[in-house]
Amino acid sequence: MDKEKTPIKTQRNNPLHGIKLKTIVESLVDNYGFEWLAEEININCFKNDPSIKSSLKFLRRTQWARDKVEELYLDTIAKNRKC
Repeated sequence: MDKEKTPIKTQRNNPLHGIKLKTIVESLVDNYGFEWLAEEININCFKNDPSIKSSLKFLRRTQWARDKVEELYLDTIAKNRKC
């Protein structure tokens, strides 16, 4: 019995397509550190006993915070391209 194939949706206009949240957080921490991130984005997972794991757990459950982190990541990429 043949299974129907569903078309793969492409996300040409989504610059974050294919980039894992873990990659985004690790990149921001490497570039700025948790202290700076806590000042830039006021969330406890960056302030109190910060770790990649706790940050990912919070960001996966809290869309507004994830949006801010993703926006900061995109701004960082844009600045790095200009240099």
